[in-house]
Amino acid sequence: MKARYWIIGILVLLALFIVSGINVIPSLDEKVNASWSQVQNQYQRRMDLIPNLVETVKGYANFEQKTLTDVIQARANATKITLTPEMLSDPQAVKRFEDAQGTLSGALSRLMVVAERYPDLKANQNFLALQSQLEGTENRISIARKDYIATVQEYNTTVRTFPGRIWAWIYGATPKQTFTAAEGAERPPAVKF
Repeated sequence: MKARYWIIGILVLLALFIVSGINVIPSLDEKVNASWSQVQNQYQRRMDLIPNLVETVKGYANFEQKTLTDVIQARANATKITLTPEMLSDPQAVKRFEDAQGTLSGALSRLMVVAERYPDLKANQNFLALQSQLEGTENRISIARKDYIATVQEYNTTVRTFPGRIWAWIYGATPKQTFTAAEGAERPPAVKF
């Protein structure tokens, strides 16, 4: 009789183990995908703001044509490269996406430096409002990337540790790629007036 209770107890514990862990990997995978969607949402917000910023700057400033061309080209290149949730496990795809976004960030930084040189442009309320929006967007991108990194960390930890490793094997789940800093990011940018 006691052996029967032990067997039933073990089967109940095993069932609880299976039921409690079976949805962990898919839930975390969806969380990673949602976090990535938020990163893309913020990048899209930036892409939508840039044409307005460029048009305002063109209307109120006489600045170097190269800076404007670089911003337009960087934006065009950044919109060509997409990274779907399925590609998050591919380090090369993540690197290409990061490089395109980094080029755009660099071009926007140069645009801001040029804008600082022109008092008329700086005094224009439209430019100041758009500049504030762009800065806010860059902050939102930073936060979305931070949240994505945390979500990927949670997912990767679960996929690589026990018992998550079992569920990962069952689902065929592999670790996701996260963001890495661009080469030279440890050095502050040089701003010359």
